[in-house]
Amino acid sequence: MSLEQGLTRPRFRLPATLRNPMAVVGASIILLWILVAAVISHIWPVDPLAQNFDRLLPPGAAHWFGTDQLGRDVLSRTLAGSQTSLPLSLLLVVCAMILGGSLGAIAGYFGKAIDETIMRIADLVFAFPTIILAMVIAAALGPSLTNAVIAMLIVSWPSYARVMRSLVIGARGSEYVIAGRLMGSGAFTSLWRDILPNVLAPLLVLATLDVGTAILLLSGLSFLGLGAVPPTPDWGAMVSDGVQQFSSWWIAVFPGLAILSVVLAFNFLGDAWRDSLDPRTADAVQGRAI
Repeated sequence: MSLEQGLTRPRFRLPATLRNPMAVVGASIILLWILVAAVISHIWPVDPLAQNFDRLLPPGAAHWFGTDQLGRDVLSRTLAGSQTSLPLSLLLVVCAMILGGSLGAIAGYFGKAIDETIMRIADLVFAFPTIILAMVIAAALGPSLTNAVIAMLIVSWPSYARVMRSLVIGARGSEYVIAGRLMGSGAFTSLWRDILPNVLAPLLVLATLDVGTAILLLSGLSFLGLGAVPPTPDWGAMVSDGVQQFSSWWIAVFPGLAILSVVLAFNFLGDAWRDSLDPRTADAVQGRAI
């Protein structure tokens, strides 16, 4: 056998997550909505706030998604709604992950009184239904998207704190952490350099799955009048307008489908990522091909 025959040609393989068809579908939908949110205001000819058309026109050639009760184009408002729902939901999840992850890491690493204090505060937040507590906080702060995000941040961080705490408790007794401490690493250095890089992946999976939940909660607050203030295009507020005009089904259906598509896309991507990181299912995921 020749030398060339004995050599194996290296093959390029996609990451395990991207070899999952559902992950590809989810990532494609997310990228499409991000592209829409980034460029829609520059290329779309119809102003989502303009009241230039006949009221309550059904979907047709002139207006693909119809018009609402004020004569505004529903398609332009649905596309423009991505500029508020997507960025705010992503910002909320990132802030909740940083806040909850930091508190959970401190609680899990130092334990004792610090752990008890942080976890009892988290339990206090968990004692209330999420949407009810968010509604109370948003109502107290006043209706606006900023206040809605603050309310959702207050009710969202404890889940990240609990997950991070359990991960840190499991990792702090590892040999590599003990070795680092024996070599002179301080507590925060050990936590930042040795523990966090090894426990961050499950937290990122949780964050990916939570983006869909954040969009639903934000839309729910806007639906109840505690989020977006008119005439800001927002999917939840548009669904609320459609409920008031029940015979004009298109006003609520199309923004509702937008919410459905984004939530499913993030769930598909998060599930695929979780499967690829789970040793019990990683082999099965790696064996799949598109």
